[in-house]
Amino acid sequence: MRRTTENTQADDAAAAAGDPSARRGHTLSRALQDWGAALRRRFRAGELGSLPVVLVLATVWIVFQSLNGNFLSPRNLSNLSVDIVGTGLIAVGVVFVLLLGELDLSVGSISGLAAAVFAVLNVHHGAPEWLALILAVLAGTAAGAVQGYSCAKTRVPAFVLTLAGLLTWNGLMLAVLGTSGTVNLDENGLVADLTNYYFTHDAVAYCLAALCAGAVFTISYLDRRRRTAADMPHRSLRHIALRAGAIAVVAFVSAYLLNRFQGLPLALLIFLVVVAGLDILLRHTHYGRQVYALGGGVEAARRASLNVTGIRTAVLAASGTMAAIGGLFLASRITSVSQTSGSGVLLLNAIAAAVIGGTSLFGGRGTTWSAVLGMLVIQSISSGMAITDTPTAVQLVITGGVLFAAVVIDALSRRSQEAHGRA
Repeated sequence: MRRTTENTQADDAAAAAGDPSARRGHTLSRALQDWGAALRRRFRAGELGSLPVVLVLATVWIVFQSLNGNFLSPRNLSNLSVDIVGTGLIAVGVVFVLLLGELDLSVGSISGLAAAVFAVLNVHHGAPEWLALILAVLAGTAAGAVQGYSCAKTRVPAFVLTLAGLLTWNGLMLAVLGTSGTVNLDENGLVADLTNYYFTHDAVAYCLAALCAGAVFTISYLDRRRRTAADMPHRSLRHIALRAGAIAVVAFVSAYLLNRFQGLPLALLIFLVVVAGLDILLRHTHYGRQVYALGGGVEAARRASLNVTGIRTAVLAASGTMAAIGGLFLASRITSVSQTSGSGVLLLNAIAAAVIGGTSLFGGRGTTWSAVLGMLVIQSISSGMAITDTPTAVQLVITGGVLFAAVVIDALSRRSQEAHGRA
């Protein structure tokens, strides 16, 4: 202990004397100390953030890479980055609903309905792809808005109304498809390109990586300035720089691996842009603050004169919109729409991705990036199981175990927050 203290004092003296290398080392050491202290405070307060899911994801990748050296190959990671998009977009919409402390069980059926509307309008009726795509997304928005308005006016729990919606929209999808059963999409069309197009120039992926790191630093820095001006708790510059640096490393390594296969997938670019845009909407706009406030307590929101009906309607409409967009990406992946579209484990995976990623089931806590992390975990397990020829039953058991752990952590985290007066 004495030796460590003497070394620290020596480093401080060297830094004060103007030694550049010592000054850089001292700054990094202080940043790591600040980060560690902040992490310990968050653990004690039950604010675990995304750390548990990051650790789970790292564990999954290490295990499957040890079982099969091709798991972290550029080809598999590129396929993984595209496979997460369809269900991931649906999970982002689920995050909106979970922030209210509600649950939307109709997202799978809405995704299938939107895909069916697009396929029938484009293939059977000859409508331009862009027009059919817009109408398909609007169909999802309308379905979500109807459910949201009904939920707000009747005050019936959303999971009950959306359970009825699950059956209704699935039946409507079957009616839209008619007797054709399966509709094949144009393999060279607009929707097919959503998951089949790649930016092959290396600079595109690297520019996106630099943009991501720069955006994280800029947004964090501006948030720090606002908090400083309002005399509120804020992150140190060292913490912000360390966080942006870590994201830069991950982004550039990802860009390098993607460029070693076919380049940056268009689907991944769209996914990241949508997630980032909705994250800004939720965390930096008046609408987003209203959503979090309503998730914190409906009665308190009513007494604060919030438009509860409008917020609920808008949130379910957003969920329906994201389900429709996700359904189009899923149809793009297989270039067809059938009577099974939107069924199977799609709904369960979308909800599980949001919860595993860190969105609270109790409402009021979570971000759109939660869906990205959760979807990465689920799809990584699925991809690893496929590579190692593991039975699907084992995959479901493992995914269920991860979901169970996420729910337990969420409950314990909320209990700890209540003990510290933060929930």
